[in-house]
Amino acid sequence: MSTLQIGMAIAGGLVLAGVVTYNTLSSRRNQPRQPEPGQPRIEPHSLGQDHALATEDLQDPDLILPPSLEKKPLMDSLIDVIAAIMLDEPVSGDAVIQAMPSTRRVGSKPFAVEGLNSHTRKWESPEAGQRYDMLQTGVQLANRSGPLNEIEYSEFVVKANALSDALGGTPDFPEMRDEVARARELDGFASDHDAQLTMNLKARHTAWSPGYVQQNAARLGFVPGVLPGRMVLPSSTPGLPSLLGLMYDAQAALSEDPDQTAIHELVLNLEVAHVPRDERPYQRLRECVQSLAQTMDGVVTDDDGHALNHDAMDQIGAELERLYDTLESRDMPAGSTLARRLFS
Repeated sequence: MSTLQIGMAIAGGLVLAGVVTYNTLSSRRNQPRQPEPGQPRIEPHSLGQDHALATEDLQDPDLILPPSLEKKPLMDSLIDVIAAIMLDEPVSGDAVIQAMPSTRRVGSKPFAVEGLNSHTRKWESPEAGQRYDMLQTGVQLANRSGPLNEIEYSEFVVKANALSDALGGTPDFPEMRDEVARARELDGFASDHDAQLTMNLKARHTAWSPGYVQQNAARLGFVPGVLPGRMVLPSSTPGLPSLLGLMYDAQAALSEDPDQTAIHELVLNLEVAHVPRDERPYQRLRECVQSLAQTMDGVVTDDDGHALNHDAMDQIGAELERLYDTLESRDMPAGSTLARRLFS
C-alpha cells in the first residue's frame, strides 16, 4: 500500500471516528433527562382507592364521605331547588332507600334526598336502621353544564312524586318559573367567576422522561393521581380535594419504554373554587412551578406560550384575591361544599 493510500485510510478513519463521536454526543444530548439513580421509581396507579377518593373524587356529591369527615346535609337553598315531603307517618331508612330512584341525576344536575332523623332531629342522607319524620328532595340549580331548565325541573317533579307515592307522602314544590329564573341568575354568576388557573412548564433544551418528571414533582409533595400522566398535591385536610394538579402526556406515562419517551411540556393547574383560601393554593402553585423550572431547566408560560414573569404572577394573585372576596360575599367561599358543587 502506497504512502498516499495509507494517509487516506488514516484520514478516513479519523473522519469516521469523528462522526461516531458526534452522533454519540448528539444522542446523549437528545436523550430525555432521567431520574437520579438510587431513588425509588414512582409507578402510576400505585396508590390505593382510599387515596384516590381523598384527593380527586370528593367533588362528586354522590360519593360517601370518609368517616373522619363530619356529615352535613347535601342540599342548600342557595344552590338547590328543595321540595319538602310531608309523610303520613314516620318511615324507616330502609324503606326510603328502597324507594329512591335508580339514578341520582336529573338531566345534568345532581338529585338528592334527605330525611329528618326522628332521634337526632337533624337532616341527613337516609340510612338503614334509622327512622324519619319528614323528607325533602332537591335538584341543583346550576353547574358547569348550565342552569336548570324547564325540562329538568319537570323530570325532578316526576321523580319526587314517585318517591312520595311510594312512601305515603305529599310533596310541596316551589314555583317552576321562579326556580328556573333563579337557576339562570346563579349560572350567570358562576360563569363569570369560574377560575381554573393553569401554568405551563416547557423544557428549554433537553426533554424530560416520565421518571424525571415524577421524581422532581414528588420532591415537592406530589403523588400519583388516578389517571395516567397526572399527579396531585394532596390537601392538608384528609378527605378534601387535592390542592394542585400536575399533568403531562398520558401516552408517555403508559409507554413501554419510559426512559426513551420525551416530554417537552407539563401543566400545573388550580381549581380555584375547590380549594380553601387559607391553604394558600396560588402561592403553592407559584412556588412549585418556579422550583420545577429551576430544577428541570424549564420556562414558565401561560396557555398562549407567553413567559410569565413575577409582575404577571403578582397581577394574577391580586385578581384571585378579589375572586375569593366575591365568593365569600355569596356565602360560598372557595373550598366549601357549595362552591365545589356549583363549580363542577
